[in-house]
Amino acid sequence: MEYSSDDIASARSLQFATYIDVSISTIWLYYYACSFHEEWTFLLRSHWSRVKCLYIVTRYLPSILFTANLYLDFTSNDNTNTCRVLGNMGSGVGVASVIFSECLFILRTYVVWTKNRMLLAATLSTFFTFIVASLIIDFTASVLTEYATSAIPGITGCYNSSTSFQLSIQYILLSVFQLGLMMLTLVRATQSWRMNSSRLYVVLVKHNVFYYTCGFLFSLVNAFTSLLLQYAYRTLLYDFQVMILAILATRMHLHLWQMNQHAYRSDALVRIPISEMSAVNSTV
Repeated sequence: MEYSSDDIASARSLQFATYIDVSISTIWLYYYACSFHEEWTFLLRSHWSRVKCLYIVTRYLPSILFTANLYLDFTSNDNTNTCRVLGNMGSGVGVASVIFSECLFILRTYVVWTKNRMLLAATLSTFFTFIVASLIIDFTASVLTEYATSAIPGITGCYNSSTSFQLSIQYILLSVFQLGLMMLTLVRATQSWRMNSSRLYVVLVKHNVFYYTCGFLFSLVNAFTSLLLQYAYRTLLYDFQVMILAILATRMHLHLWQMNQHAYRSDALVRIPISEMSAVNSTV
């Protein structure tokens, strides 16, 4: 039986997407295995707080997304309704994971600005607007999205076959928000660099800038791929962005907690008091 070039191209995209999903899951499991001792030391020794709960959710929520993706990749299923349900679930979990990752760094930006409540209120209002817009876009996209499977036997998985610009809008909104937070961090760092040069403060600023830069670049790339690419290539880097942001958020949180614990033991470093809303406080 002969297949069209479109069938072959879609089959190749599904195979490539499977390789990417397996790679992402492998990296995720490898990172968890490497950080197992440090992470459980943090979970057992640190005090319970809202930020610690935020850390746990951010750390383990992407596992649901990766599990759903692997199920779709390796299960032969001609029922597009199943693809739609799991695809929409994965999209929702991915959005939630990014939101929790961003929350950790919104709190850190709040700390860098010496707990400026007006800045926090403005940031949270903007972020809430982004969340509402993302939910509306997700709901609209889930209604309009159509899923397709490969016509070639032996090729499992499914992909979003509809051309939609909603996803690109979501990524553009996220990139604008991350760019704004990065600029806020840089402005504050420039203003207070000489006044506060403690190691914890410097690390906090570097973490913020690096995280926002990565998030901004990934959001732009995903915005372009969702518009320009076809088949399964359209959302190829979406899960990779979710994984990178979750790893950066939790790893940097863990690093600051370790530095703060060392500061308590040695009294050689200057602590930054940021109560339960910061990753540097011992109550986190």
